[in-house]
Amino acid sequence: MGNLCSLFAPPKPVKKRRPITKRQPSVPRSASGPRNRLRSSSSSSTRDNKFEDAILFGQQNGGEAGSLPFDRSASQRYPVSGSKKNQLPRSSSTRSRSSTDPLLQPHQFLNKGVKLDDLETNHFILIHGGGFGAWCWYKTIALQEEDGFKVTAIDLAGCGINSCNINSIASLSQYVKPLTDVLEKLPTGEKVILVGHDFGGACISYAMELFPSKISKAVFLAAAMLTNGQSTLDMFSLQAGQSDLMRKAQIFIHTNGNEHPPTAIDLDKSLLKDLLFNQSPSKDVALASVSMRSIPFAPVLEKLSLSDGNYGSVRRYYIETLEDNAIPLALQEHMINSSPPEKVYRLKGADHAPFFSKPQALHKFLLEIARIRASHR
Repeated sequence: MGNLCSLFAPPKPVKKRRPITKRQPSVPRSASGPRNRLRSSSSSSTRDNKFEDAILFGQQNGGEAGSLPFDRSASQRYPVSGSKKNQLPRSSSTRSRSSTDPLLQPHQFLNKGVKLDDLETNHFILIHGGGFGAWCWYKTIALQEEDGFKVTAIDLAGCGINSCNINSIASLSQYVKPLTDVLEKLPTGEKVILVGHDFGGACISYAMELFPSKISKAVFLAAAMLTNGQSTLDMFSLQAGQSDLMRKAQIFIHTNGNEHPPTAIDLDKSLLKDLLFNQSPSKDVALASVSMRSIPFAPVLEKLSLSDGNYGSVRRYYIETLEDNAIPLALQEHMINSSPPEKVYRLKGADHAPFFSKPQALHKFLLEIARIRASHR
């Protein structure tokens, strides 16, 4: 195009341009020229990539590893302090954060003027629901530890990494033994806050009856909060007709033969997302699908013996999950009305696994409960 335009240009401008065109060839095309610079940058980038690969696979000397332009060991949980955008704690969710799951500043709870030493206890014990394990609390554990709390997440018998055979569990006491063992070993005068999710509500109720003096508060998180003489199966039977999703998902395991009662209950993995994780991030659904185990049947059938002097002496709190398909809101409110706790919290947008779907909002509620002073009772 440049040569074509020059044919129609007036003579004078052409004469003026000749010295310029003569000067251009006289300039040496060194490696610093634009095209060569591009080639140099490309080859340099290739060399840099190879260099970084060599570092990653341990093929360079230890002294050269420090030449990496970034810190590969930087943790998302403990962000690099020099970066402003990393100064806020991040949950493991990749979704955009909603207003119902607010982001808390690190140590925001402590910065309000409340010291851990002023609390009745700073020790949370987290009890998972049926089929889950201690693994499901990983976001809650991280958030609580960052605020200075002591956290114990327990695998009940046959759950998580506990090696007990699920089909051999014949009673609630056997299923809850990992929890009662921890409570028995607590030093004299030390108290804890129990948090029970799902079937874990029946488990912490059992522990409250045995160890009321060692439990400061009990939190029922979308959980079975039973009355005296009631079983978890009795509670679930109350939702008949509301939704048959749970019924469709249940797979009964008859280890002793079909002529005998089931020994365990499994959940259809193809229905897990709709039943339990309808608001949870996909990676947490994937984690659950490869981590969940069967639920022992005998403990679900067992009716609890709860007294006012023991179970009734422990302060109770309930956290509702408003988008729950496993224990619908109507059933949660029925349990609350049957045995009213001290206070009820509502997690908007939370499914049956709020530790996945609303970890920050759940954390905020747990901290608020920990702050409630004993004198309020």
